Amino acid sequence: MKSPLPLKNPHQDQQIFRHRVWFAVAFVVFCIAGLLARYTYLQIFQYGQYNSAADKNRIRLQAIPPARGYVYDRNGILLADNYPVFTAIINRADIEDVEDTLKRLVPVLDLTQDDLNKFRHRAKSSRKTEPLAIKLNLNEQQIARFSELKYTFPGVNIETKMTRFYPHAELFAHVIGYVGRINEKELGELDKNAYAGTDLIGKIGVEKFYEDLLHGKPGYQYVEANAHGQVLRHLGQTPAIRGNDLYLSLDYGLQSIAHAQLSGRRGAIVAIDPQTGEILAFVSNPSFNPNLFVTGISHTDYNGLRDNPDQPLYNRALQGVYPPGSTIKPMEGLGGIHYNLVNWGTQIYDPGYFHLPGDSHRFRDWKKSGHGTVDLNKAITWSCDTFFYVLAYRMGIDNMHDWMTQFGFGEKTGIDLPNESSGLYPSPKWKMQKRNSKWLPGETISVSIGQGAFTATPIQLALATAITANHGHHVTPHVLRESKGPKPYHVLNAPDGKVEFNGTEQDWNNMRDAMVNVIRSGTGGSLKVGLKGYEIAGKTGTAQVKSIAQGKRYNEAALDKRHYDHGLFVGFAPADKPKIAVAVILENGKHGSAAAVLARPMFDYMVHQMEKNPIKPAPTSITGGLMTAGMKPQEISEQVSQTTRTTGNRRAATTTDEE
Repeated sequence: MKSPLPLKNPHQDQQIFRHRVWFAVAFVVFCIAGLLARYTYLQIFQYGQYNSAADKNRIRLQAIPPARGYVYDRNGILLADNYPVFTAIINRADIEDVEDTLKRLVPVLDLTQDDLNKFRHRAKSSRKTEPLAIKLNLNEQQIARFSELKYTFPGVNIETKMTRFYPHAELFAHVIGYVGRINEKELGELDKNAYAGTDLIGKIGVEKFYEDLLHGKPGYQYVEANAHGQVLRHLGQTPAIRGNDLYLSLDYGLQSIAHAQLSGRRGAIVAIDPQTGEILAFVSNPSFNPNLFVTGISHTDYNGLRDNPDQPLYNRALQGVYPPGSTIKPMEGLGGIHYNLVNWGTQIYDPGYFHLPGDSHRFRDWKKSGHGTVDLNKAITWSCDTFFYVLAYRMGIDNMHDWMTQFGFGEKTGIDLPNESSGLYPSPKWKMQKRNSKWLPGETISVSIGQGAFTATPIQLALATAITANHGHHVTPHVLRESKGPKPYHVLNAPDGKVEFNGTEQDWNNMRDAMVNVIRSGTGGSLKVGLKGYEIAGKTGTAQVKSIAQGKRYNEAALDKRHYDHGLFVGFAPADKPKIAVAVILENGKHGSAAAVLARPMFDYMVHQMEKNPIKPAPTSITGGLMTAGMKPQEISEQVSQTTRTTGNRRAATTTDEE
């Protein structure tokens, strides 16, 4: 019988236990050593990388958009204001799926496809940590809907942002212009750092031309934010530098009068100071409300403006090109004196027509029976076409071109507004280049009375009249009178050249007297009624819209109203010491006298009222295209707070009912 095995071996059990303990200790030590090594590596060798990453999640750099400079008229009347509006802001750094967030925001904020496209374009070229606006000018319903669902949109907030507002709406639209959302093309051209946090940029007018002065310089602030993007505290900032304030040469009262004269009509009026070149009034009618464009114009509103046959978006004063008609005869007459082809005693006989030697074609005078014996003074007073036909034949198109371009015709005036048209003073060189044909002698005759291929803009006519008024001193038209702010800018309010003239000072005075006779006894006689205390020097003109065949008579009754002749007038006052030169274009106004009467209230206001009792805007509440128009910033803040409280109470009540 075998001996039984022992049930327990204490020595062996002790040895096995000892091995297990040492293995466990070794494993723990190994793990701790590994952790220490990894910790050391991360804390010492990778400290910079992870510390930076942690700060990016916790501390952020936010751009502070600069306040846009204000725009005033010459008397300090505010023309372009800054107003706060509610804006939906997206912080992409706090959102995992931006596209999903945008999709869910569409019904909440009434986002359009245009809103989404603009946001995506801006997002492509901006830092991920830079907050971007998705929709400006939120209304109360949109704010209320978002407030109810805000907890489902981490990284999306509603903030108050400053935007532009034009308190006088259409009155200054064509000269001041407007700002609008930065588009894709502009985004690719501008300095992104200079426009960090900014959504708006000047589109037309003063807003565009002086964008660099008005915009300012953005600032930056460091903020600590939580995981939802909510700012916990501010850690420091570099303040933004606001843009310059601009004081324009425009006078509110004179602008109002000019605008009222064109009410219900198509045309343009430009008034200029002959001594400095300052633009005193600049009106194109019909006009439009620029506030519609600031935060994005609706398709319905834009289509209505675009498709309007009266073209309210068309800046007639700056871009409209018209045959200048007889308004250029004073300048042309001075050209005859310059080339010693006529003097104030030169006379011709006007039978009512003129024909070139060897050519039977008759160039008709506006007066069928003619004016009889005519000198230069009478030719200006009664706008005798035949006198200028003869003068043009003697002068020739090349001399005419060289002389008239000194008055600003055929080239841009250099006014400080974008998109100016140059008009056209034709020449043989121009015709060969553009039409590949030779100049014909009859074309010279047509150009001499402001017809044919000769076209000019209202601003060019105003400039030429100003140069005539100040005896040949050239001025550059400008709407900026003074700039105040951190960016220095000098404005030249003085003549910058002189017309080369072989005549005398008395010749300028004689031409002034002839233009005064236009008002006293000539084609502009309607302006003399009730005239007190000063004289007006002027010249009427009629620009043919629809050509008339040789031998045919003008039959106004058979024409469509839009084919009636344009009425034109240029003039300055007081005649002996000019303070204002005016150019008026009245589309389809039939006659120059119809345009002349529109200028009379402007002359009266300038001479009798502007300095002593200027017209100022009435203190009425502002209305326009913005939800908050006419409200003070404090009222706006109170409104949104009330909306938020009401929405919060409604949501709490709903939650209680559901529970």
